[in-house]
Amino acid sequence: MMTLLKQLRLSGLYEQLPQITEAARQSQLSYEAFLTQVLQAEIVTRQERADRRRLRAARLPFKGRLEAFDFRFQPSVSERLIRELAGLSFLESATNVMLLGPPGVGKTHLACALSIKALEAGHTVLFITLRDLVQIIEQPHLPYKADPMKRYAQAKLLVIDEVGYTRLTSSQARALFDLVSMRYERGSIILTSNLNFAEWGTLLSDDVLATALLDRLLHHAEVITINGRSYRMKNHMNGDQPSNQPKTK
Repeated sequence: MMTLLKQLRLSGLYEQLPQITEAARQSQLSYEAFLTQVLQAEIVTRQERADRRRLRAARLPFKGRLEAFDFRFQPSVSERLIRELAGLSFLESATNVMLLGPPGVGKTHLACALSIKALEAGHTVLFITLRDLVQIIEQPHLPYKADPMKRYAQAKLLVIDEVGYTRLTSSQARALFDLVSMRYERGSIILTSNLNFAEWGTLLSDDVLATALLDRLLHHAEVITINGRSYRMKNHMNGDQPSNQPKTK
């Protein structure tokens, strides 16, 4: 039996069949009920394996979840809007999400939280910093290698993190524009940036290209500007508060 399972590549059943068979004997299941349990076990195993593959492929910097985001610490963020986005309707309409604000305010955390929601719903997600992305997609495509541009164009959700920390060369800016154009009205982008849109001409070293790029990004987009304090400084700031406890002499 186990040899047949291996030949059919039913790895989920290979591990679970002895327990399922013993439970079926004790419960005196019908052949139909037993077969249903067997097939369900294999389906669950395959789904879990696919979930793990998608999570690895996404390359999230950390598993930031929405439940861990402190909306009270960042009152400029609309909790209602973020939870609405977590319903993933923005993916179906190919709407982009622009998270803007200074370093440390939770932009990447929110991007990861929405990515995890998308992964749990079975969507493909790719997470990458702008610096790494442009270095990959500006390279000439070799015939014997997979086209990286196509990979980033076809993911259901593409997250581009840290836009604004690296000024792009003209070839990198053009490659980014081409990628955004390929995804325009086809797939959603979550983008985090410490720049306002007026500064993108400097980022891309081309005001005209920046205007064209922003036109595509913002045509269908939710723009979330976070005006708040850095989470990284939160504990330090709390430590600076005067204590109500009497000092020990």
